[in-house]
Amino acid sequence: MVVEGGQSDAVLEFLRTLEPGQVRRGVVTSVERFGVFMDLDGADGLVRVPELSWRRFEDASEIVQVGQELVVMVLYVDLERAQVSLSLKALQSDPWLEIARTRLGEVLAGPVTKVAPIGAFVAVADGVEGLIPISDFRGGQLPAESQNLTVRIRDINLRHRRMKLGLV
Repeated sequence: MVVEGGQSDAVLEFLRTLEPGQVRRGVVTSVERFGVFMDLDGADGLVRVPELSWRRFEDASEIVQVGQELVVMVLYVDLERAQVSLSLKALQSDPWLEIARTRLGEVLAGPVTKVAPIGAFVAVADGVEGLIPISDFRGGQLPAESQNLTVRIRDINLRHRRMKLGLV
Protein backbone atom coordinates (compact mmCIF):
# COMPACT_ATOMS: atom_id res chain seq x y z
CA MET A 1 0.00 0.00 0.00
CA VAL A 2 1.25 3.47 -0.80
CA VAL A 3 0.51 5.91 1.98
CA GLU A 4 -0.12 9.43 0.75
CA GLY A 5 0.57 12.71 2.56
CA GLY A 6 -2.19 13.55 5.06
CA GLN A 7 -3.48 9.99 5.39
CA SER A 8 -0.21 8.46 6.55
CA ASP A 9 -0.63 9.03 10.30
CA ALA A 10 -4.26 7.87 10.39
CA VAL A 11 -3.56 4.84 8.17
CA LEU A 12 -0.49 3.80 10.15
CA GLU A 13 -2.42 4.21 13.40
CA PHE A 14 -5.15 1.97 12.02
CA LEU A 15 -2.59 -0.61 10.85
CA ARG A 16 -1.16 -0.74 14.38
CA THR A 17 -4.57 -1.93 15.61
CA LEU A 18 -4.50 -4.94 13.28
CA GLU A 19 -3.14 -8.29 14.44
CA PRO A 20 -2.78 -11.66 12.71
CA GLY A 21 -5.88 -13.74 13.28
CA GLN A 22 -8.25 -10.77 13.53
CA VAL A 23 -11.42 -10.94 11.48
CA ARG A 24 -12.28 -7.71 9.66
CA ARG A 25 -14.87 -6.46 7.20
CA GLY A 26 -13.78 -4.73 4.00
CA VAL A 27 -14.83 -3.84 0.47
CA VAL A 28 -13.21 -5.15 -2.72
CA THR A 29 -11.66 -2.22 -4.60
CA SER A 30 -9.77 -4.04 -7.35
CA VAL A 31 -9.51 -7.56 -8.79
CA GLU A 32 -6.09 -8.36 -10.28
CA ARG A 33 -4.54 -11.55 -11.69
CA PHE A 34 -2.45 -12.02 -8.52
CA GLY A 35 -5.16 -11.18 -5.99
CA VAL A 36 -7.78 -8.81 -4.69
CA PHE A 37 -7.28 -5.39 -3.10
CA MET A 38 -9.64 -4.41 -0.33
CA ASP A 39 -10.40 -1.23 1.57
CA LEU A 40 -10.30 -1.80 5.33
CA ASP A 41 -11.47 1.45 6.90
CA GLY A 42 -9.21 3.54 4.67
CA ALA A 43 -6.24 1.17 4.56
CA ASP A 44 -5.57 -1.19 1.66
CA GLY A 45 -5.26 -4.93 2.16
CA LEU A 46 -4.41 -7.70 -0.30
CA VAL A 47 -5.95 -11.16 -0.56
CA ARG A 48 -3.54 -13.15 -2.76
CA VAL A 49 -5.05 -15.72 -5.16
CA PRO A 50 -4.18 -18.79 -3.01
CA GLU A 51 -6.06 -17.22 -0.09
CA LEU A 52 -9.32 -16.61 -2.00
CA SER A 53 -10.92 -20.05 -2.04
CA TRP A 54 -10.39 -23.77 -1.54
CA ARG A 55 -11.84 -24.50 -4.97
CA ARG A 56 -9.98 -24.21 -8.24
CA PHE A 57 -10.69 -21.17 -10.39
CA GLU A 58 -9.21 -19.45 -13.42
CA ASP A 59 -9.81 -15.81 -12.49
CA ALA A 60 -10.29 -14.07 -9.14
CA SER A 61 -13.43 -12.42 -10.52
CA GLU A 62 -15.08 -15.87 -10.34
CA ILE A 63 -14.83 -15.58 -6.55
CA VAL A 64 -15.32 -11.86 -5.79
CA GLN A 65 -16.45 -8.66 -7.51
CA VAL A 66 -15.43 -5.01 -7.13
CA GLY A 67 -17.68 -3.36 -4.55
CA GLN A 68 -18.46 -6.62 -2.75
CA GLU A 69 -18.24 -6.53 1.04
CA LEU A 70 -16.26 -9.42 2.53
CA VAL A 71 -15.26 -10.71 5.93
CA VAL A 72 -11.57 -11.65 5.90
CA MET A 73 -8.88 -12.71 8.34
CA VAL A 74 -5.67 -10.71 8.82
CA LEU A 75 -2.64 -12.91 8.06
CA TYR A 76 0.09 -10.36 8.74
CA VAL A 77 0.76 -6.64 8.88
CA ASP A 78 3.98 -5.03 7.63
CA LEU A 79 4.09 -1.59 9.24
CA GLU A 80 7.32 -0.57 7.46
CA ARG A 81 5.72 -1.07 4.04
CA ALA A 82 2.19 -0.31 5.27
CA GLN A 83 0.92 -3.62 3.83
CA VAL A 84 -1.78 -5.93 5.10
CA SER A 85 -2.10 -9.54 3.94
CA LEU A 86 -5.60 -11.02 4.19
CA SER A 87 -7.34 -14.36 3.69
CA LEU A 88 -10.88 -15.15 2.65
CA LYS A 89 -10.17 -18.90 2.57
CA ALA A 90 -9.11 -19.01 6.24
CA LEU A 91 -12.71 -18.34 7.25
CA GLN A 92 -14.13 -21.11 5.04
CA SER A 93 -14.46 -24.77 5.99
CA ASP A 94 -11.64 -26.93 4.65
CA PRO A 95 -13.37 -29.38 2.28
CA TRP A 96 -10.48 -31.86 2.63
CA LEU A 97 -11.08 -32.24 6.37
CA GLU A 98 -14.79 -32.79 5.85
CA ILE A 99 -14.18 -35.49 3.25
CA ALA A 100 -11.55 -37.21 5.38
CA ARG A 101 -13.94 -37.32 8.35
CA THR A 102 -17.02 -38.53 6.52
CA ARG A 103 -16.43 -39.92 3.05
CA LEU A 104 -13.46 -42.33 2.98
CA GLY A 105 -14.61 -45.48 1.15
CA GLU A 106 -17.72 -43.76 -0.18
CA VAL A 107 -18.89 -44.21 -3.78
CA LEU A 108 -19.79 -41.04 -5.65
CA ALA A 109 -19.88 -39.53 -9.12
CA GLY A 110 -17.95 -36.56 -10.41
CA PRO A 111 -16.61 -34.98 -13.58
CA VAL A 112 -13.10 -35.54 -14.91
CA THR A 113 -11.28 -32.23 -14.46
CA LYS A 114 -7.92 -33.15 -15.96
CA VAL A 115 -6.38 -36.02 -17.87
CA ALA A 116 -2.65 -36.64 -17.36
CA PRO A 117 -0.17 -39.39 -18.26
CA ILE A 118 -0.54 -40.78 -14.71
CA GLY A 119 -4.35 -40.99 -14.81
CA ALA A 120 -7.48 -38.88 -14.54
CA PHE A 121 -8.42 -36.31 -11.91
CA VAL A 122 -12.04 -36.27 -10.78
CA ALA A 123 -13.81 -33.57 -8.74
CA VAL A 124 -15.42 -35.22 -5.72
CA ALA A 125 -16.43 -32.00 -3.95
CA ASP A 126 -16.08 -28.26 -4.41
CA GLY A 127 -12.33 -27.65 -4.11
CA VAL A 128 -11.34 -31.33 -3.90
CA GLU A 129 -10.07 -33.56 -6.68
CA GLY A 130 -8.70 -37.06 -6.58
CA LEU A 131 -6.62 -39.18 -8.95
CA ILE A 132 -7.67 -42.40 -10.60
CA PRO A 133 -4.35 -44.05 -11.53
CA ILE A 134 -3.88 -45.03 -15.16
CA SER A 135 -3.59 -48.67 -14.06
CA ASP A 136 -7.32 -48.61 -13.22
CA PHE A 137 -8.25 -47.97 -16.85
CA ARG A 138 -8.46 -50.95 -19.21
CA GLY A 139 -5.75 -50.74 -21.81
CA GLY A 140 -4.75 -47.32 -20.52
CA GLN A 141 -7.82 -45.81 -22.20
CA LEU A 142 -8.38 -42.56 -20.30
CA PRO A 143 -11.74 -40.74 -20.18
CA ALA A 144 -12.40 -37.33 -21.70
CA GLU A 145 -12.40 -34.17 -19.60
CA SER A 146 -15.84 -33.32 -18.16
CA GLN A 147 -16.97 -36.96 -18.49
CA ASN A 148 -18.75 -38.11 -15.31
CA LEU A 149 -17.30 -41.15 -13.58
CA THR A 150 -18.42 -43.19 -10.59
CA VAL A 151 -15.54 -43.61 -8.16
CA ARG A 152 -14.69 -44.87 -4.68
CA ILE A 153 -12.48 -42.81 -2.37
CA ARG A 154 -9.63 -45.23 -1.59
CA ASP A 155 -7.06 -43.12 0.22
CA ILE A 156 -6.74 -39.56 1.52
CA ASN A 157 -3.45 -37.85 2.37
CA LEU A 158 -4.38 -34.62 4.18
CA ARG A 159 -0.79 -33.49 4.61
CA HIS A 160 -0.14 -33.44 0.86
CA ARG A 161 -3.78 -32.84 -0.12
CA ARG A 162 -3.91 -35.91 -2.32
CA MET A 163 -6.67 -38.40 -2.83
CA LYS A 164 -6.56 -41.78 -4.56
CA LEU A 165 -9.76 -42.88 -6.27
CA GLY A 166 -10.80 -46.15 -7.86
CA LEU A 167 -13.29 -46.81 -10.62
CA VAL A 168 -16.48 -48.56 -9.55
